[in-house]
Amino acid sequence: MAARETPPGACPQCWQHAYDKSIHRKLKPGEDCQPCLDHMHNGHPYLVPKKKSS
Repeated sequence: MAARETPPGACPQCWQHAYDKSIHRKLKPGEDCQPCLDHMHNGHPYLVPKKKSS
């Protein structure tokens, strides 16, 4: 699947993990994604900046 461009105000990692199913495909049933858990506990390290409204 082609990578989608992360929309303004969104976290690139969260966006990729939500739309690229191959990332979680390697996980066993009931196994959690460690990068996703890290984001849930520690927040987003980077958000795509929003464009200033004119």
